[in-house]
Amino acid sequence: MIEVRNVSKSFDGFKALNQLSINVPTGAIYGLVGPNGAGKSTIIRHITGIYRQDEGEVLVNGEKVYENPNVKKDIAYIPDDVFFYTQSTIKDMMKFYKGVCPSFSVERYEKLRKAFDLNENGKMRSLSKGMQKQAAFWLMVSMCPKVLVLDEPVDGLDPVMRRQVWSILMADVAENGTTVLVSSHNLRELEDVCDHVGIMNKGKLLLERNLSDLQDNISKVQLALPDERALPKELKVLHHSSTGRLQTIIIRGKAEEITNQLAACEPLFMDVIPLSLEEIFIYELGGENYEVKDIIL
Repeated sequence: MIEVRNVSKSFDGFKALNQLSINVPTGAIYGLVGPNGAGKSTIIRHITGIYRQDEGEVLVNGEKVYENPNVKKDIAYIPDDVFFYTQSTIKDMMKFYKGVCPSFSVERYEKLRKAFDLNENGKMRSLSKGMQKQAAFWLMVSMCPKVLVLDEPVDGLDPVMRRQVWSILMADVAENGTTVLVSSHNLRELEDVCDHVGIMNKGKLLLERNLSDLQDNISKVQLALPDERALPKELKVLHHSSTGRLQTIIIRGKAEEITNQLAACEPLFMDVIPLSLEEIFIYELGGENYEVKDIIL
């Protein structure tokens, strides 16, 4: 559904995107993650047709996005900082979107009213950031988009409302096949909702995989060896630490293959622990000199 092919973009000599390629399948919830300044918001603005790339192509459903109203009418976008007309109410914005978006569903809008405890006749400017995010989600989902692009969608929401938003989002994907691209720093929540993940850094894509495949391809192993024998050289070790005789190793590869290789060391103790998306993110970027540093104050 969304194809980013070798896209580059520079601002005043700074290369924000560098030959970036991303593929988001139809009906997927794709989590785009990366450190601050990785280029996530920049590529989102290309996918939504706000920016024009210097090189490469950005396609949605096989068509170029930039200056293409036929494609843009099927895309809904909630940025990190939402914008509404200063004097408008939620009801005013509903009428506005209904007028410019042929697929806007008043029926869906009314159904979603139950999920958001908001006064649709109150001024948007009087709402808190979290309430404005709720209003944006209410309006965007009512547009019945084929593609929904979200940049930090639940930032500022309380835990109950965060769960409510993700529930609505997953129901929309299941019932209508909506394609969702979501960028967030809350990797714990993305792990619960995403089926595909792309990790960016410095304008490039480090990896892109189905989430289950990604988690199956990296393991945390804790083991104790009978002596100071070396680990097998063929292991692709991303991180290694020790506390006494107990070693903790992050290894790229299938858990079964790793345990078979380590069995040759005749460990006294060995346990394979699944990694969270947050841990995978940290250790994948560790090779890019992105890690927690010890600072003596």
